[in-house]
Amino acid sequence: MKASLGRRQKGAAAIEFALVFVIFFAVFYGLVSYSLPMLMVQSFNQASSEAVRRCVALDPSSATYQADVKALAQTVLEQQLAWMSGPLKFTFATDASVTLSAANLLTVNINYSKTKLTSVMPVLKLPVIGEVPRLPQSLGAQASLQL
Repeated sequence: MKASLGRRQKGAAAIEFALVFVIFFAVFYGLVSYSLPMLMVQSFNQASSEAVRRCVALDPSSATYQADVKALAQTVLEQQLAWMSGPLKFTFATDASVTLSAANLLTVNINYSKTKLTSVMPVLKLPVIGEVPRLPQSLGAQASLQL
């Protein structure tokens, strides 16, 4: 009797493993796929804030003040986000902008397209859930300061 019970239970472990593996894989993929965009947004916030902060140290009475502010902000952005220029295809010319208005309002804006990110990181389309990770059309940050 025990032998026949063992034979009937033989495939149960494989089925249990398959069910647990699917759940484990879904949690792991969700963790990995959402961590990169979160890291990028945090880096954008930090880089834009740092670019604005460093421009406070420039002398406003300088003849080349506006050009110096833009150049320093751009340099700081390039230093802070240099790790993203390779596989993530972050380009400063299209994804970041530094503007200084006539009223000396410095604005650093970063806008990274979802299509660039999805070309590096695969998006799964699950039947019930939909896209994983579900991201906005662009990731970005903005910092401004009245100089």
